[in-house]
Amino acid sequence: RVTLLELMMVKVSEKNSVNSEEMNVFMRHAEFLAGCFQEKCEAVLKLTSAADAEDEEALVTIRLLDVLCEMTSNNGQLEHLQALPGLLETAIDTLRLTHLAGKQAVNIFTATHAMTGQEEISHPAVGFKSHLIRLIGNLCYKNKENQDKV
Repeated sequence: RVTLLELMMVKVSEKNSVNSEEMNVFMRHAEFLAGCFQEKCEAVLKLTSAADAEDEEALVTIRLLDVLCEMTSNNGQLEHLQALPGLLETAIDTLRLTHLAGKQAVNIFTATHAMTGQEEISHPAVGFKSHLIRLIGNLCYKNKENQDKV
């Protein structure tokens, strides 16, 4: 699943123009991926315990967030994703939960807390909070209704 999401990420991030048929396919995929993210977003919180550092559901959720961030960076898909019920609320709630989880244990969600010395950051959840903030920002871009919710 992670590999499939990485392939989707490459396709979505291509700067080539897409025809209307491809755009319709992207819209359906975006809706499906947003639904999957909403269902599984709390799986990432399991990564705070060392025992679940390789949790597959959490890794899939992290990749889902990456793809959603990329999709919301594309104006063609942005309006459709902004209108999806619950996506913004889920992103905000997940941000709150990851912030609290980071305060209660070792904060694996931000790069500044994950670095010890000069070692490379290798934990898959590093940057998760920044990607949530990016998604929230994209969902609020030129959308008064979503801005008011935040």
